[in-house]
Amino acid sequence: MSTRAEQRRNTEARILEAAGRMFADLGYERTTIRAIASAAGVDGGLVMHYFGSKEALFAKVARFSSEEPPSGTPEEVAEQLLAALARRLEDEPVASLAVLRSMLTHDDAAEDFRAIALPRLDRLAEALSGEDARLRAGLINAITHGILIERYLLQIAGLETVDPQKAIDLLRPCFQLLAGVQPDERTAEH
Repeated sequence: MSTRAEQRRNTEARILEAAGRMFADLGYERTTIRAIASAAGVDGGLVMHYFGSKEALFAKVARFSSEEPPSGTPEEVAEQLLAALARRLEDEPVASLAVLRSMLTHDDAAEDFRAIALPRLDRLAEALSGEDARLRAGLINAITHGILIERYLLQIAGLETVDPQKAIDLLRPCFQLLAGVQPDERTAEH
């Protein structure tokens, strides 16, 4: 038999999972508390009791993982970035997709994204060397988000079915260049 605390955690997890999926599929504006509750198999009042508001629920769903910023040599940084992207290509990043879809139509979601993304971008720029590190960090960020949007939301260029390792292998030279790996240090295979 499960305790009340376990039941509460299970219910919260079901609500968060349903909300994440709906925010990712529909965006913030089109997602309702009633629909989330229905998908989670609970009453809408319970969703409000646990989270207080749609905004608070979205904020909880939108928390990005706390991956460590990359570090090491430029080649190690490139490989760490590619490994992080590979994980997101293998396992759909529902929270990221919820934010990416919602930020286009909801100002608060866009502001939440900026608040999370800017410090991450700064940490990435610190891991890169050179006077244009911030620009290269921004390009890596844009490429990563573009790939995720294409793979999971737009699904028009074939990325939705590509083998993640094939995509990573094709992206490796680009990420190495942006991470600052010198041309004679670049490796074609890993």
